[in-house]
Amino acid sequence: MTLNELLTNEELRRHEFPVTHKRNFLAHAAVCPLPRRVAEAVNQCTNEGTLGDQEAFMLHRLDDARKLTAQLLNCQSEEVALVGPTSLALSFIAAGLNFRKGDNVLIYHDDYPSNVYPWMALAARGVQVRLLNTRHLGVIRPVDVMGQVDENTRLVALASCHFVSGYRLDHAAIGKFLRERGILFCLDGIQTVGALPTTVEHVDFLAADAHKWMLGPCAAGILYVKRDLQEKLNPPVYGWHNVRSPNFVAQNNIEFKNDARKFEAGTHNLLGLTGLIAAMELTLEIGVENIARELARKRAWFVAELLKKNYSVLNPKPEPENVSGITSIFLPGKDLTPLNQKLADAGITASLRADRKGQNYLRFSPHFYNTDDELQRVLALL
Repeated sequence: MTLNELLTNEELRRHEFPVTHKRNFLAHAAVCPLPRRVAEAVNQCTNEGTLGDQEAFMLHRLDDARKLTAQLLNCQSEEVALVGPTSLALSFIAAGLNFRKGDNVLIYHDDYPSNVYPWMALAARGVQVRLLNTRHLGVIRPVDVMGQVDENTRLVALASCHFVSGYRLDHAAIGKFLRERGILFCLDGIQTVGALPTTVEHVDFLAADAHKWMLGPCAAGILYVKRDLQEKLNPPVYGWHNVRSPNFVAQNNIEFKNDARKFEAGTHNLLGLTGLIAAMELTLEIGVENIARELARKRAWFVAELLKKNYSVLNPKPEPENVSGITSIFLPGKDLTPLNQKLADAGITASLRADRKGQNYLRFSPHFYNTDDELQRVLALL
């Protein structure tokens, strides 16, 4: 199936994405509806699980999940762990690194809380937690990072795309700069993986759950750990799967597996990972580059029309490398809750988000299968 076939064949589109029968769903930066093939994969796994040992039907596919993730991230499958929610994966990294006295980490306080609290917690271990200063909400330029690290900065933790502003990080430029200075770089990739090219050549760690742009189930996430850093990152959890246990017999010494599986402590979320595999296969079938071009095309004309209607748009005219699938509008000082409800009553799902000062934003995040007609309907109601 190609993107063009999907967008020009309404019967096919409705078959592949059942949500289109009832709703105009424009909230993929929140929690996505499942494509049909993803739901069917989970249902098949569930049904097979009624016939015996659940693991026997699925365990062999875990390597498939790692290999597909490696294709998306351009890494090795041995660098991929299947750990679940983004919050959990980021916490593994924060808790698993050894910090020295005087070390600092640089984070963005207005990132999604999953990428804030694990790093804030390091203060209890004597780590200085620095908050990145930016000119505008969610707009993080390489120069901002370059000017706010020093010789004691051990790690920088940022999101690949801000969840409100929709500003996509130039993570390659930032990563190159940090690596030259021996500073670790952790990326929360949940707002770009599956929708925009998000490769890890210049990243040390990346975490992303499947339930947004990857179109997968909740809590079926991925963790990337650069191969030469795996020995330096100590898992904060221990179990039968990540510690050597021949014949399920506990040994005298704790000896972790020698790849990213060392972060998978126990039994996997087999149903969720079944869905993740189907979702990643769909993404790769359509092509991430094709998806990215389609999202950029939609956003360009949609933003232009919103501006004509006198809405303020966050990040209205980004550089190509900073474009994402997120468009957030606001009216200074005004509450957009009634407008969000108006759209919901009309069968349109958007998201309402707010900043630290209380200004709220109406966020639209269509995916590749959403049509121009669906966005035109939003404009008519606005």
